[in-house]
Amino acid sequence: MAERISLANNTPPKDASEQRMRYAPGKDARWLLLRPWIYLPRVLQIIWALTGLVVSLLLRGRSKDAEVQRKLARTLLRTLTNLGPCFIKVGQALSTRPDLIRRDWLDELTKLQDDLPPFNHAIALQTIEEELGAPVEQLFEDFPGVPVAAASLGQVYKARLHGQHWVAVKVQRPNLAFILRRDMVLIRTLGVIGAPFLPLNLGFGLGEIIDEFGRSLFEEIDYYCEADNAERFSALFADNPAVTIPKVERLLSARRVLTTSWIHGTKMRDRQELKSQRLNPPALIRTGVISGLQQLLEYGYFHADPHPGNLFALSGQTGDLGHVAYVDFGMMDSISDADRLTLTGAVVHLINKDFSALAKDFQQLGFLAPNADLESIIPPLREVLGGSLGDSVGTFNFKAITDRFSELMYDYPFRVPARFALIIRAVVSQEGLALRLDPDFKIIAVAYPYVAKRLLAGDTKEMREKLLEVLFDSEGHLRLERLESLLDVVGSDAPTPGAELIPVAGAGLRLLLSKDGADLRRRLLLTLVRDDRLSTADIRSLTSLLGRTFSPRRIAGRMLQQLNPLAAA
Repeated sequence: MAERISLANNTPPKDASEQRMRYAPGKDARWLLLRPWIYLPRVLQIIWALTGLVVSLLLRGRSKDAEVQRKLARTLLRTLTNLGPCFIKVGQALSTRPDLIRRDWLDELTKLQDDLPPFNHAIALQTIEEELGAPVEQLFEDFPGVPVAAASLGQVYKARLHGQHWVAVKVQRPNLAFILRRDMVLIRTLGVIGAPFLPLNLGFGLGEIIDEFGRSLFEEIDYYCEADNAERFSALFADNPAVTIPKVERLLSARRVLTTSWIHGTKMRDRQELKSQRLNPPALIRTGVISGLQQLLEYGYFHADPHPGNLFALSGQTGDLGHVAYVDFGMMDSISDADRLTLTGAVVHLINKDFSALAKDFQQLGFLAPNADLESIIPPLREVLGGSLGDSVGTFNFKAITDRFSELMYDYPFRVPARFALIIRAVVSQEGLALRLDPDFKIIAVAYPYVAKRLLAGDTKEMREKLLEVLFDSEGHLRLERLESLLDVVGSDAPTPGAELIPVAGAGLRLLLSKDGADLRRRLLLTLVRDDRLSTADIRSLTSLLGRTFSPRRIAGRMLQQLNPLAAA
């Protein structure tokens, strides 16, 4: 049996505080400060390990020898693994970024997701018995002697219930509360001390961001909390055939043991493996991105750790959406209604290049201080997010944006609000997963049509208010170029361009004629009738736009071109 992983090789003091599941940086710092025999050896271990890693990277990092790079990747993997769960989580985040990490390093870092050394099987059996009150022989008809996967916080067994279906049994690593408590204090201390020397202007907010990370880690090791998360997440996607969530077996779950239905699927980490299973990578990416957008912009509750080890591709397809299953609901978070609406508007303002409104969005979200001079911010925003990134939404990606913002933060008062730490992690992980399966993927090319369709459908009060803001200027004039932009994105960037326009047109017409569309009808009437006279020019322009967009010939041509690009030649 494999040896117990090094993250559990310290024996914690036997005090009751180690059992607590809540992250409290102040209390934890005082607890550790009184125990130098715990923190001094650990600090030396961290510094020694990281110094050795940095020296290796400096000496050999530029080598073009493939074997040298493989050895460096293994050194990085070994260092993070030996340092424990907090550092493994950092490695997991890096493993989703093929645009940041060399491909030969990426293959090694991917092992941090669910291919770590397991801890002792006897300890796992003991944990199950302690938590569930009976030995595995009584609880399961078939329980294996080895786990199918081992990750940073626990390991998973594929077991079978008595006369029933297969289940996934996740068992937590021993002494985890103590290890996280100790390491989070040290990471926070080192982070705050080192913040002024970091290459980003995040100094004053880094402690809060680390606290957000620590809070999520402590929630992640409470499997009662994870079970609640899974059931809440499942309810959100109950009517979505493209997204599957495993069912929690409550009678076989406890604080350190979680049992769910088994997912029969293929991990979303290798394009060729997916294609060999007759699965469609672009359709799977589309489902992952759209479900992620729904979580952030519709539901306000999101999976903050969508790395390839937590997403499975399933057989089947619904329209242009592949079938995807989420697992591991330890790291979840919520976003406020106000932030959701502001983010939705920011996407529209970004694509419409309304940088004045975008600056206000940044300020409202907390990326700019309330007293920041927005007029001085608009020119650099235009430079970073405007034409230099291209005119097409397809050229936009978060890697390009973060690179440019890292430069901008030196000269302008941008900051990262602590509450956005997990949101940024989720978006970056989602884009990284998509890039892994398709290097040419652009997340905004899916995000904007999604937002455009929601705006034009006006399916919620907040979307209707945002639609009015987009379509009409401060004097009440109809901005036809904005409407044309929305329709063009829906009609051009979708997998089936013509087919996408028809339901959008139907939803827009229903909105216009419904009770909910009263404000929209009134605004249209006011813009078409001015000074007691009918503005025929505006009517002609609007009629011409709708005629061009929804021309049967144009829609059929787009659909035909999608099926056969040579048809339009």
